Amino acid sequence: MMPAASVPAAPCGTGNFGAWLDDFKSEAASKGIAQSAIASGLGGVTLDQAVLSRDRSQRVFSQTFEEFSGRMVPPRLARGASMMKQYGSVLGRIEQSYGVPGEVLVAIWGLETDFGAGNGNFGTIRSLVTLAYDCRRSAMFRAELTDALKLVDRGDLSPGEMRGAWAGELGQTQFMPSEYMAHAVDYDGDGHRNLIKSVPDVIGSTGKYLVHLGWKRGEPWLHEVRVPQNLKWEEADLTIQHPRSQWARWGVTRANGSPLQSDNLKASLVLPMGRFGPAFLAYDNFQAYLKWNASLMYSLTAAYYATRLDGSPAMNPGSPNIPKLTIDENRELQQLLQRRGYPKHRLPFVVTTEPCLTSTIERALASVARMDCMLERPLSLQMLEIEDKAE
Repeated sequence: MMPAASVPAAPCGTGNFGAWLDDFKSEAASKGIAQSAIASGLGGVTLDQAVLSRDRSQRVFSQTFEEFSGRMVPPRLARGASMMKQYGSVLGRIEQSYGVPGEVLVAIWGLETDFGAGNGNFGTIRSLVTLAYDCRRSAMFRAELTDALKLVDRGDLSPGEMRGAWAGELGQTQFMPSEYMAHAVDYDGDGHRNLIKSVPDVIGSTGKYLVHLGWKRGEPWLHEVRVPQNLKWEEADLTIQHPRSQWARWGVTRANGSPLQSDNLKASLVLPMGRFGPAFLAYDNFQAYLKWNASLMYSLTAAYYATRLDGSPAMNPGSPNIPKLTIDENRELQQLLQRRGYPKHRLPFVVTTEPCLTSTIERALASVARMDCMLERPLSLQMLEIEDKAE
């Protein structure tokens, strides 16, 4: 007897949403999710066109690191310091458990949602249903939707509590459901992992997740430094690491001019606005920031914010006359870089020179290729990215 042919899954985006949803419900049940969780999560759910509009829009922004960090960090310093005091005992226990300093956790918490004030107001399950049904990244969001129902089934959250960002991020440090399932911890001991309402759960889970991303106990993440004008500028690259002893031999010092520690701890030199702007040594722990959020702008700001909470002074902004690309030039540059094969949704950082080449755009492209002229003019590194954390 021939086995019965398997029924193919209802395809995404065909116009038959009901058939697709029924198919997903069957799949969720086959994975052990209780019917009660499926019914409460998916009963009466509809597509959210506002989510699709957000997903379709590609909002390009162009800001220097000084502009972005200046907008994000100073307004959050006092509140961050207050949170450090208010939750000091919890943060101390978390650092003992995971090795992540409280300053790091509080800085991420502040940047992600203003300490829980801006979690988002999109219905998480409805958002995930919409993105899973849509064909652009269906498989990714279908898996996230499954994990969202598992959260309901596990008793962590009710569907009504699950409100967050448009792409499905949840809680005060914006975990995707898969991250929530894998890394959320019940740090307040009430029997639930609640990253929406429980601050101990939020910061404890954030510490655990950073360890998963590679955080190393007892090691630094970022230090502001001062660089000499005769430095080998081609060494300023996150993919290049040297021991601090080597940076010291090349004349790199602490931000206040005192000698850099001359040891074997490896670090990369980051010049977010070129050689006339602020300078930082980024250590292995900085990679955990980039795995949290691939945006260098965000990661550098979060790491810098943590150093400020740790007692470091405001950074030296460098020259006030560092040139930058206009919005129109950035749009043109985006198109040119895409033609050269760079990923559509996470374009690289652009180093511009002034005035080495005839065209502003060609100057930027040439600088990416490390032409010699970049050593002879003021440099400006701007972040050109598309705001899409779920990418």
